Amino acid sequence: MWSHRTIFRIDWRMIPLILALMAISLLVISATDPIGYHGYTSGFLTPKVLKQIQRFALGWGVYLFFAGFDYNKLREWAWFLYLGMVFALLGLFFVPSIQNVHRWYKIPLIGVSFQPSEYAKLIVVITLSWFLERSRSTASSWRTAFSALTIVGIPFLMILKQPDLGTALVLCPVTLGMFYLGGVQPHLVRFLGACGIAFLLVVLLIFSGLLSHEELRPMATRFVKEYQYERLNPSNHHQWAALTAIGVGGLSGSGWRASEFTGRGWLPYGYTDSVFPAFGEEFGLIGLLALLAIFYALIYFGFQVTLVAKDHFGRMLSAGVTIYIAMHILVNIGMMCGLLPVTGVPLILVSYGGSSVFVTMAALGILQSIYSRRFMF
Repeated sequence: MWSHRTIFRIDWRMIPLILALMAISLLVISATDPIGYHGYTSGFLTPKVLKQIQRFALGWGVYLFFAGFDYNKLREWAWFLYLGMVFALLGLFFVPSIQNVHRWYKIPLIGVSFQPSEYAKLIVVITLSWFLERSRSTASSWRTAFSALTIVGIPFLMILKQPDLGTALVLCPVTLGMFYLGGVQPHLVRFLGACGIAFLLVVLLIFSGLLSHEELRPMATRFVKEYQYERLNPSNHHQWAALTAIGVGGLSGSGWRASEFTGRGWLPYGYTDSVFPAFGEEFGLIGLLALLAIFYALIYFGFQVTLVAKDHFGRMLSAGVTIYIAMHILVNIGMMCGLLPVTGVPLILVSYGGSSVFVTMAALGILQSIYSRRFMF
């Protein structure tokens, strides 16, 4: 089940990329931690940095576990993981809300929070990979398509109800990509793809100013709630602040801990959702291009795993994991560049937080497990 020998056959090119993202994360968190800015403390190791280092250390443990773990065993656990996820998401509605939403379990005594929806995305990928392999001979049938939609639809609706629009929407492109690669009913894939493109086009037109947000309000609020539609307001403060921070950074940035706009707290959530513009103000366009190059390489290596996977389950699982990672990157950066509504999607391995780090490291570990077993029969 777990073998240390497979650790030596992993794709070592991913390791420096992960370390680079973690280093960037610590730099941004240290610079944007209110306790660590403008004279509160001159040290790099602010409380939030220390907490993130602990999470990264645990994340590496998770990564090594899954890298050495035989990914084929996930077939046997898929439904158990799925049912556990559904019960965890359902249980959120029976515990007190945190910040008026039902997204976290607060674990007493140790003082940490647990966010099931972060783990749900990876579990859906595992379950869907198992199902599409099992139904490979009938993948193009409508019965298989309906069953696959049900697997995704149950957690999608439960996450949407929390409400957590960003996490729910990440499941959509992941599902579409896996349906396409898995040979699911082509008419359904084309329909879902067309709906996704239409939705994205409308959003882009609103945020580019070509469609009036206010003129669309009466029609849109027939289908969605007022506060949900307000997310599509291109004039909100968060996105204005993000664009301002990126613009202030210019070509080379203001330097680490030398940012005025982000450092004075004018950029909301500078160490969580808004790490991209916060990093951009301090390190400029050059720094952002370097960050994008790291992400591009990570996604590229992920799809390379899909190409060399030895079985259908491995190909579906690696493709789903890679699309999942890519969507987090694209959605977060799209939010911060004023192209998509702000929905609280973290920038993987850079945003401050625990659940996202653990799930991402587990996902990357699974990729390594598939890669290291590509020649094993």
